[in-house]
Amino acid sequence: MKSKSIHILAIESSCDDTSAAVLRNNTVLSNVVANQDIHAQYGGVVPELASRAHQQNIVPVMQQALAKANITANQLDAIAFTKGPGLMGSLLVGTSFAKSLALALDIPLIAVNHMQAHVLAHFIKDEAQRIPEFPFLCLTISGGHTQILKVEHYNQFKILGETIDDAVGEAFDKSAKIMGLPYPGGPLIDRYAKSGNKKAFKFSEPKTDNPLNFSFSGLKTAILYFLQKEIKKNPNFIEDHKEDICASIQHTIVNILSKRIKLASDQTGITRVAIAGGVSANSEIRATLKSFENTLNWQTYIPKFEYTTDNAAMIGIVGYYKYLQKDFDENDIKATSRLDINA
Repeated sequence: MKSKSIHILAIESSCDDTSAAVLRNNTVLSNVVANQDIHAQYGGVVPELASRAHQQNIVPVMQQALAKANITANQLDAIAFTKGPGLMGSLLVGTSFAKSLALALDIPLIAVNHMQAHVLAHFIKDEAQRIPEFPFLCLTISGGHTQILKVEHYNQFKILGETIDDAVGEAFDKSAKIMGLPYPGGPLIDRYAKSGNKKAFKFSEPKTDNPLNFSFSGLKTAILYFLQKEIKKNPNFIEDHKEDICASIQHTIVNILSKRIKLASDQTGITRVAIAGGVSANSEIRATLKSFENTLNWQTYIPKFEYTTDNAAMIGIVGYYKYLQKDFDENDIKATSRLDINA
């Protein structure tokens, strides 16, 4: 007997992207994302402006997701949404919308941990990506988080290492800001680095007490002092050496990430290694991890590009596995800006 298909509408609104997706079981039927360009002029996300934009975008994004999936709201079996972590104002928009819709349709409500969703994006059924077996290591890298996780099951995560100050995405964006590049600067560093010499300039790598932990605050300071010193000698230094500076910064950051994930593999004996989160879209990080299949005999898992940045499909896949366990939430569930990976 053929099992019933489960249709889940997922809502993601943790930061500045409003997204809705429809999944049939573990397959994505639609994944719509509305970006907020307004933040570029401020050099970073403005929380109040983000929440206002979510209010404007959430209904049309949801309608578009249903239309692309070719289903109606009455065919949905559950609503999944991001409960945290993230910007509180942004989270409240998605949470309120999801609760209201689930109540109106009289279907289950499923609260999802945003960081779990980044990891479980690897379990979306898609020809463009492989699904890892448990246990595996996951380097979770984004604008707000940097962690090495041992993933033991769909809902079992052990933190082996994490940043003690800034996240890697913040390090990319703030380094770009120091150079005078517009927000978001991380993708621009990646783009310019492709034409640069990654060994042109050397930056020191910060040390941590736990060798699996990360620190990026000192690196940003070192980049700032280096550029200030060179600009005194040549006011056009950044423009004259933009590609080499970007390549050197990116190479240093990727080296920091690589050393720690290799050490985690050595310590655990696990050679199945994945990356997740917005910064996993970075081309050098993806290429470096892929190269470890040959040099270290690893099995590596690199998510499809559209599942790396904040998107509702990743919320939906967590919702699907929680639905199978009947792990539903009451309508009084609250959003929270801070949330542990296992919460």
